[in-house]
Amino acid sequence: MIGSPVSRRRPRPSRRSAEPAETSSQRQRQRRGARRQLDDLDVATFTAIARTRSPLLDATMPPLTRAADRSVLWISIAGLLALSGRPRARRAAGRGLAAIAVTSLIANQVSKRVHRRPRPSLTQVPVQRLAHRIPTSTSFPSGHSASAVAFAAAASAELPALTVPLRALAGLVGFSRVATGAHYPTDVAAGFALGEMIAWLTTRLVPVERVNPLQDALAVHAGTPRPHGEGITLIINPRSGSGRAGRILPDVRRALPRMRIVALGDDDDHAGTIRDAASSCEVLAVAGGDGTVQQAASAARENGIPLAVLPAGTFNHFAKDLGMFPLATAIDAIRAGTVATVDLGEINGKIFVNTASVGAYTDFVAIREHYEHRIGKPLAAVVAAARTLRQARAVHVRVKDLDGETIDARFSLLFLGNGRYEPRGFAPVHRATLDDARLDLRVLGVSRRGSRARVVVDLFTGRISRNRRYQQYSDAEFQLELPEGPYRIARDGELGEEVDHLTARVLPRALTVIVPAGSRRR
Repeated sequence: MIGSPVSRRRPRPSRRSAEPAETSSQRQRQRRGARRQLDDLDVATFTAIARTRSPLLDATMPPLTRAADRSVLWISIAGLLALSGRPRARRAAGRGLAAIAVTSLIANQVSKRVHRRPRPSLTQVPVQRLAHRIPTSTSFPSGHSASAVAFAAAASAELPALTVPLRALAGLVGFSRVATGAHYPTDVAAGFALGEMIAWLTTRLVPVERVNPLQDALAVHAGTPRPHGEGITLIINPRSGSGRAGRILPDVRRALPRMRIVALGDDDDHAGTIRDAASSCEVLAVAGGDGTVQQAASAARENGIPLAVLPAGTFNHFAKDLGMFPLATAIDAIRAGTVATVDLGEINGKIFVNTASVGAYTDFVAIREHYEHRIGKPLAAVVAAARTLRQARAVHVRVKDLDGETIDARFSLLFLGNGRYEPRGFAPVHRATLDDARLDLRVLGVSRRGSRARVVVDLFTGRISRNRRYQQYSDAEFQLELPEGPYRIARDGELGEEVDHLTARVLPRALTVIVPAGSRRR
C-alpha cells in the first residue's frame, strides 16, 4: 500500500519569535533616545540658567541655598512653630522634622549610592553665584530639594494655612540648587518627588488630626450662664502637657476671676482632692491630662454636676471631641453654661472617658512613664513604641459580646474606646459622636517577627485595617477573659490594677458636660 504523500512545506519564520526581539530592540533604542533627549534638555536648561546674567540671582540664590544646608532653614522654621505655643503648630513642626529625617536618610544614604550621577560642571556658573560649600557627593537626587518639600508638605498637612508659603519657599530652595551649580533640574525634580512621597507616608502612618467638634451632633441645652466663673471649681495639674496646664492659668484667671482654683501637687491624693472639690461646687472644671480628666469625670458624675474640660494636656482627646478647643472656645462655653450629656465607658466598675487596653499598650505606658521625666513625653513615647514593638508578647483573650458571639485568640494589642473611633486601624484620632452607646473594640496580633514586619509596613502605608491580624467590633458590652493573666489594665493612658477578667460596658449619657453653644437642639 502506497502511503499518502507527505506535503513538505517551507517553514515560515515565526512571527511570534521574530517580532518580540525586533520590538524589544526598537523599544530599547526608543528608551535610549528618550533618555538622551531628556539629558540634553536637562543640560540645556542648566546651561541656560547658569549663563543668565542676573544680579538678583547672584545676590539671593547663594544665601538661600546656604540657609538650607543641613536643613538649618527648616529646623529654624520648626523652632518658630514650636515656640508659638499652639498645639497644632507644634504638631506641624514635629511632623515636618520627622519627614526631613526619613527623606534625608533615603536621599543621601540610599539614592545617591545607587544613582552615582556626577555633579554639573561649575565652569559655566558665575563665580559670585557659587555656593561657598561645594558638594562632593553624587548629584541624584537633590537632598536639599527632597528635605525642603518633605518639610513643607508634612507641616502644611497639619497647618493648611502654611501650604503656599512653605511650598513656595521649598520651590525656591530647589531652584537655588540649580542656580548655584549644585544640581541638574532633574535632580531637583526627583528630590521633590521623594520628599512628597515621604510626607504622604507620614500622614498615612500618623493621620492628621482634624478637630471635629461633637457639638454639631450632641443635643445642647441652655444651662446657667457663669460670666465670671461663679460656682465653678477648677482642678488643675500644672505639670500636664509638659507644663502647658500651668501656662494657661493666667489666661483662665483673667477670664473667670471668680472661679476657685485647686492645684494638684506631686504628693497630693489626686482622686481624694478632686472628690472633695466636686462635693462643694456647682460646676467642676479640669485642666490636665487624660488621667486627671478621667478622675474629674468620675467625681462630677457621682455628684451630679456638669464637667468643664479645658485643653491643657498633651493630646486633649476628650476636650477636642467635645469641641472645647482651643482655650478661648472652652472659656466662652463655660461663660455661656450650655450643656450636653455624653457616654462613659466602664471596665470592672471604673470609668474611662477615652480608651482602655491590656497587652502591649500597657507595656508602652509603663516604658513611657519611666522615661518621660528625663527626656520629655513625646520622645519617651517614641522610645516606648520602639521597645514595645520589639518585645510585644501575645495575650490570650476570650471575648463575648451581647449576641453571644465569642472570639478566642492571641493578641498583642487590645484597644477599647468609649464610642466609635475614626479612622479604622490602630491610629484612632477622633469620634464622630459621644452619645452612640457603643464601645469600640480593636485587636491586633503581632507576636511573631514576620507579622511585626508586616504590621509596620501596613501602618506605614495606611493599610492596617486590611491586615488579617486586625479585627474591629462595636457593641454596648463585652466580656473579656484573660486565661493566662492577670495583666495590667490601662485606662486613659494611666496604668491600673491587674485583672484576669474584664466586664466592659458603656454608660449611656452618664455625664453632663459643658460644650460650646450654637449647636442644633433637639
